Amino acid sequence: MQREGVLFVISAPSGAGKTTLCKEIIDKFPNLRHSVSYTTRTPRTGEVHGRDYFFVGQDEFSRMVADGEFAEWAEVHGNLYGTSLATLKQCRSQGIDLILDIDCQGAQQLKGRFDGGVYIFILPPSIAELRRRLDGRSSDTEEVIERRINNAAAEIKESRWYDYIIVNDKFSEAVEQLKSVLLAEQCRSFRVIQGISATFDI
Repeated sequence: MQREGVLFVISAPSGAGKTTLCKEIIDKFPNLRHSVSYTTRTPRTGEVHGRDYFFVGQDEFSRMVADGEFAEWAEVHGNLYGTSLATLKQCRSQGIDLILDIDCQGAQQLKGRFDGGVYIFILPPSIAELRRRLDGRSSDTEEVIERRINNAAAEIKESRWYDYIIVNDKFSEAVEQLKSVLLAEQCRSFRVIQGISATFDI
């Protein structure tokens, strides 16, 4: 019997480094895939359609919402983001683990809809460091950066209900901590038993 794929849901304030952490961890787990979200946001320099996001227009996104194609969706910083329901169901049924880089609103929707998900929150070491990282992107206006900083306070309060919190101060340490969480969760007894119950008559 094949175990069900695990949903690893990762959230953080913009600029905390969650996307970079997610990309780094993918190569360390052969059975782990990145869930590519849909968004109405304009692509940033270097981003590729279908790899980083599925970039769609407002009308197409609204159609997908109306047709029930999203497992979760939310408006974040003035843009819409959503996760494909079909992709989640397919990967879970095939025993493929998924890592989802989504905001707190989407994470709450998934928590209410799917059992067995693992919720991880990435914190910056400080608000000052968060601002420095956002400034370093050189892709956002000062107005956008201020909005992201203001939103960060509310987002950080949401970390209380997540299963794990990782402070991304030293990147290499944060990677190891995230790796440890994924390894431990993959070894949880109820997940392993799903896969070996027929072999060992458990």
